[in-house]
Amino acid sequence: MWRIAAIAAIICCMMLVVYLLALKRQMRNITDELDRTAKRSYNRLVRIPLFDNDLNSLTSAINREIDDRKRMKIKSEETEKALRQAISDIAHDLRTPLSVIKGELQIMNSNSDNDPEQKSYIDVCIRKTDELKNMADGFFELALLESRDECPEMKRINLTNLLMQFIAENEGLIRLNSLEPEIIFPDSTVFAMGDEEYLKRILGNLLGNVIKYSSGSFTLRLTDNGEISIANPVGNAEAIDAERIFDRSYRADPSRKSGSAGLGLYIVRLLCDKISAEASASADANSLTVTIKLRPVIFSQ
Repeated sequence: MWRIAAIAAIICCMMLVVYLLALKRQMRNITDELDRTAKRSYNRLVRIPLFDNDLNSLTSAINREIDDRKRMKIKSEETEKALRQAISDIAHDLRTPLSVIKGELQIMNSNSDNDPEQKSYIDVCIRKTDELKNMADGFFELALLESRDECPEMKRINLTNLLMQFIAENEGLIRLNSLEPEIIFPDSTVFAMGDEEYLKRILGNLLGNVIKYSSGSFTLRLTDNGEISIANPVGNAEAIDAERIFDRSYRADPSRKSGSAGLGLYIVRLLCDKISAEASASADANSLTVTIKLRPVIFSQ
């Protein structure tokens, strides 16, 4: 009799071991399914035929959680899209009246009957109007850039010619702001991969940053390996965090109340990301250098 009991116990133990091994295998399958689901941004549910009712209940609860997360993600994306559109609309609506206000102030300022004190007040108003318009332009460009799935046209670009053309087109703006540029190009023509319009927007934002913060000069440098750098003297280089300078609304001086919201360099980083370029910055004792490294041209053999 005891032999029969022993055999029955052994059979039960073997069945239990098989059951536990099968249960463990199905738990591994659930884990693998969850990993695949996470990689696909909750666009799939856990679908595994299970023999255990408790495991079935567990996967049902997991699928309900995945559905909830999916709905939350969709709602969050819709809210973010609506917010970007609202910012774009507000910025667009602000640009026209600010342009009109600036025009009227310039007309008033051209009146020869104005006394010096009145003229100084008008100059302040014009300068503040320019700051507001630049902020509106920045928010408008940012909203468009973040809301559109733009596809840059990547092609081989002559960086030497593009930079020379950029300087020539902005010579008046540079002189108007009393800046003395130093242009340093290599002897040979430099080529890189990129989108010409994106690069022009990047350079425009970098020049705008120089105009706001430079103290009279800047250096534009192009290297043989396709790096473009713009360096300009600044008065508070020690306060600049080069690691965060491309963050949205970064300010070297948080107490500063005037000027833009610091969107220019953040937009530069977004544009660089779209064309697979690298944006970096460094600050030394008295200057700030922003460097854009483009993808090199791969020549076929």
